[in-house]
Amino acid sequence: MSASAPSTPPSDLSSTLQERMLLTAELARRQRTNRLKHYKPYDKQKEFHHTVKRERLFVAGNQLGKTLAGAAETAMHLTGRYPDWWQGRRFDKPIVAIAGSESSELTRDGVQRLLVGPPDREEEWGTGFIPQDTISGRTRKMGVSNALDTVTVRHVSGGQSTLYLKSYDQGRSKWQANTVDFVWFDEEPPEDVYFEGITRTNATKGSVMVTFTPLKGMSSVVARFFLEESDDRAKVTMTIEDAEHFTPEERKQIIDGYPAHEREARTKGIPTLGSGLIFPVVEENIIVEPFDIPKIWPQIGGMDFGYDHPFGAVRMAWDRDNDTVYITADYRERQATPIIHAAALKPWGDWLPWSWPHDGLQHDKGSGDQLAKQYGDQGLNMLPERATFDDGTNGVEAGISDMLQRMQTGRWKVFSNCHAWLEERRLYHRKDGKIVKERDDVISASRYALMMLRFACVKPNNKGWDFSPRKVA
Repeated sequence: MSASAPSTPPSDLSSTLQERMLLTAELARRQRTNRLKHYKPYDKQKEFHHTVKRERLFVAGNQLGKTLAGAAETAMHLTGRYPDWWQGRRFDKPIVAIAGSESSELTRDGVQRLLVGPPDREEEWGTGFIPQDTISGRTRKMGVSNALDTVTVRHVSGGQSTLYLKSYDQGRSKWQANTVDFVWFDEEPPEDVYFEGITRTNATKGSVMVTFTPLKGMSSVVARFFLEESDDRAKVTMTIEDAEHFTPEERKQIIDGYPAHEREARTKGIPTLGSGLIFPVVEENIIVEPFDIPKIWPQIGGMDFGYDHPFGAVRMAWDRDNDTVYITADYRERQATPIIHAAALKPWGDWLPWSWPHDGLQHDKGSGDQLAKQYGDQGLNMLPERATFDDGTNGVEAGISDMLQRMQTGRWKVFSNCHAWLEERRLYHRKDGKIVKERDDVISASRYALMMLRFACVKPNNKGWDFSPRKVA
């Protein structure tokens, strides 16, 4: 008979269980009080963090993680605790930072809650993105319950960072007192407050970060990021499709729950332009996934010349049986020569006929050649005449009307990978009844292609049949 294994005394079992419970509790405490260590951003959040520009906008729909990303990054800069995956800007010394939102209450319930912890539970302060063991001091804001005015944070270098919590409704003057290294605007600020925030960083060569859902339309701050080109400025857009915590069913339920006129702003971060939007169509109704174009479908290219403003081009396929056009490829580039543009477009097919606008008849100051001829000399199959309708007219409004009617009747489709075209469509709008001629290069190129659709041709087959038109002489 074999000897039985020695049993563990009850007192030892109780001690082991107690130790495990204490260990579990300690691990939970450490995780609660060091939230920053466990931050795992989605791809779009990481893209924003890694963008190194003086002014950055993270524009996103509601509840997609823009404020959370802003809080995590602010905590990194205040503490100097950057994760291994970090490729963005680093501050290797203590900083002075300002963070704020539209009102003191919204700053408290949004920015402060995510950075410090629940405002109404002081015992939980230190469970936000600023680790508890780095908070060395804080002062309260007068007149707003549970709101903080400043937070002092230990930096890994040994010094102390200072965070000032402000709000837009305090006015511009309240943002004038400090010279700072970093500013975080959560939700869209008024223009005067935004520029005051930038001014506060001039002496330090600091950074300004903005996170919001663009519900106020094409304001001056929104236009600064969406319409004005700058090497010091960048925008990253996160849509509901980029938020990995939603299932497809949840996404649909959320989208359907918003009013139609706010749907794109609240789910895709697209500025609400209201009646000013030139193509007021639901984007899902025109987008299709890329597919192989049937050989019998004619195709045509369209280009819009540009240098200081971008050169734009599209490739269009035509399903003649259903009179439906498809934008199958797009291209946009600024400050490049015809040689560069032509090299990028030739892989679309040297047989592809190209439509072009009236300024293609202008002569280049250097070579003396017409712009259209320069592209023809680079091997593109340029149509012999500038883009017009079949009656010889070339009105912009007529072209836009034709495009809109096709969108509204399901006869205009865009491949989902034509990002430049879709981006321009979202911002293409009128102001005081007039078309705003900014960031419309690819849109214009597609209008020229549609105007000359009668010259579209099928790709030559192996027998050498050539249906393409003559090139510019």
